[in-house]
Amino acid sequence: MAFDFKKEYKEFYLPKAIPGIVTIPEMNFLAVRGHGDPNTEDGDYKAAIGLLYGIAFTIKMSKKGDHRFDGYYDYVVPPLEGFWWQNGVSGIDYAHKEDFEWISVIRLPDFVTKADYEWAVKEASEKKKQDFSRVEFFTYDEGLCVQCMHIGSYDDEPATVEAMHRFMEEQGYALDITDRRYHHEIYLSDARKVSPDKLKTVVRHPIKT
Repeated sequence: MAFDFKKEYKEFYLPKAIPGIVTIPEMNFLAVRGHGDPNTEDGDYKAAIGLLYGIAFTIKMSKKGDHRFDGYYDYVVPPLEGFWWQNGVSGIDYAHKEDFEWISVIRLPDFVTKADYEWAVKEASEKKKQDFSRVEFFTYDEGLCVQCMHIGSYDDEPATVEAMHRFMEEQGYALDITDRRYHHEIYLSDARKVSPDKLKTVVRHPIKT
C-alpha cells in the first residue's frame, strides 16, 4: 500500500478543529514563488500549481522508467500547501489578495535528494516540452507553531486565526510571523470539487515562548 503522509503524520495534516500547539520538523519541498491574487483566472498562481504537480508526479512515477532513486518507496503525493504574506502588513489582509506574496509547495519524501530533484526538472522539461525552471528545492524548518483545522471558505479564515491567537496567548506563547516564518495553509480539499462551506484547510502560524 502506498505511503500516505496525511495518515502517517496526522498531527501535521489532520489536526482537530480547535487550536493546538505542534512542533514541525525540517522538511524538503518542491516550491514555486509568486505574487498576486490566487483566484485570478489563468493567473500565475494556477500556473505555479501546474509546475509543482508536473515535477511531483515525475518523481512519483519514476518507478516506471529507468531512473532509480535510492530508498524509493511508493507514496501518495502530499497535499498542496502555501506560505503567504503581504509586504508591510502584519498578518494577512484578505480584502487585498492582489498584494499577496506566496510560496506554493508540495512536500517531498525524505528519499528525494537535491540531485534527484534536478533530474526530475530536467526530465519533465524534456518530456513535457515546458519550462520548469521556476520550481525550487526548498528546505523549511517550521518549528513551534499553533495550528487548527479550518472548515469553510478561505475568506472565513480570520475567525479561525483569531481563535488560534487567543489560544496561543492563553498558553503563554507569542506570535512569531517574520520574513522567514510565514502564515501557512495546507489544502486538504480540491476547491474545484468541494463547496466552499466544506473546504478543509490546515491553518498554521509560527509562535515563540
